[in-house]
Amino acid sequence: MPLAVEFLPVGDSDGDAILVQWGQENNYWLNLTDGGYASIGESVIEHIEEHYGSDITIHNMIVSHADNDHAAGLIPIFKRFKVGALWMNRPWLYAHEVIGDFHPNWKIANWIDYVRGEHKYLVELEDLSRARGMEPKEVFRGAQIGPSTVLAPSRERYLQLIPDLDKTPPPYKSDAAAGPRGLFELAKGVLDRLKETLHIETLDPNPPATSASNETSVVQLISHENHRVLLTADAGPQALTEAANYAAILGVLSPPHLIQIPHQGSRRNVSPAVLNAWLGTPNAAADERGRAYVMVGAKKPDHPRKKVKNAFIRRGYPVSVGRTVWMRHHWGFDTRGIPLGTEAFSYDVEDD
Repeated sequence: MPLAVEFLPVGDSDGDAILVQWGQENNYWLNLTDGGYASIGESVIEHIEEHYGSDITIHNMIVSHADNDHAAGLIPIFKRFKVGALWMNRPWLYAHEVIGDFHPNWKIANWIDYVRGEHKYLVELEDLSRARGMEPKEVFRGAQIGPSTVLAPSRERYLQLIPDLDKTPPPYKSDAAAGPRGLFELAKGVLDRLKETLHIETLDPNPPATSASNETSVVQLISHENHRVLLTADAGPQALTEAANYAAILGVLSPPHLIQIPHQGSRRNVSPAVLNAWLGTPNAAADERGRAYVMVGAKKPDHPRKKVKNAFIRRGYPVSVGRTVWMRHHWGFDTRGIPLGTEAFSYDVEDD
C-alpha cells in the first residue's frame, strides 16, 4: 500500500510540521506530527486544504514534545479540521509521582497550576479535545499510531526528565559545577577547525546535552509494507539510544529508508554511536542505504551543521534540506511537491 511523508516549511526559525499519508490513492489516512509555531498553523491549513481538501480528517495529531515551535501551531489546525485522536504528553498529569523532586514548599495543586500556566498551548489543545468529547492520549514507548510505532520516550524516562524541563519549577537539588564546560567548549573549538573527509569524522562522541524537553521528543518508526521511516523531532542522543534499544527488542532495528535529521541538524542531538546504531557504520558513501531529510528555518543558514550533514552522507544517507518549499517522499502515491537535490559533502567543517 502507498506511503508518503511530507515535511512542511516552518518559517524563519525552528520547528516541525510533518504529514504522513498511507492507504490507497482515493482512500487514505493522515497523521500530522507537530505544527510549528502558532504563526505556522495557518500555512499548514492552507497546504492541507490545497492538497487533501477542506473536509479531510486528520486521523492522528501528535505533539512530539512541549516546545512552542512544535506544539503551538496545532491549535488552529485542530480548530479547522476533524481530528480522530490527539496524542500528547502533559507533565502535570504526573505531579504526584514527581513532586518529591521539588522544594517541599510546593504543594501539588500549586505545582500543577504553575506547570499548566507554563504550557498554555497544551492546555488549550486539551480543552479543544475535551470539547469534542475525547481525551488526549499519552504517547509513550510502545504506542501504535496508525503505521507508526512509538520507540521513545518510555514513561519512566519521561518522568525522570520532568524536573529538568524549562517549564517546570527548578528541582530541589544543587546544580553541578559548570567549570569544566569552558575547557570542553575550547576543545570543541579546536575540533571545529579540523578538516573532514569521507574517512575522517570529527562529530563529537559526547556532545553537550540538548535540553531536557528535546530529550522527551517522541521518536516514531513508521513501518508500512516494506518501507521504514524514522521521525525524530528534536530527540537527542538519550532518546535516540532508547529508541534504538527498543527497536532491537522488537526486532525492527535496521537502517530506515528515510530518516529525519533531528533538531534541524544540531550537533547536540547526534553522536557517532547513535548514528551507527541506526544507520550502520560509515561506508565512505560506497552505497546508498536510504535518504535523510531535514526542514530548516529560512533564516538558519548555519543548519544543518556541516559535520552532522557529513555524518549522514558518510553512512550512505544523502541529505535533502528544505527551507521555504515542502518536501515529499513517497512510495506509490503521486509525485506532488518540488523535487529537491542533495547536499554536497563539506570538507571544511569550521561552521562556528
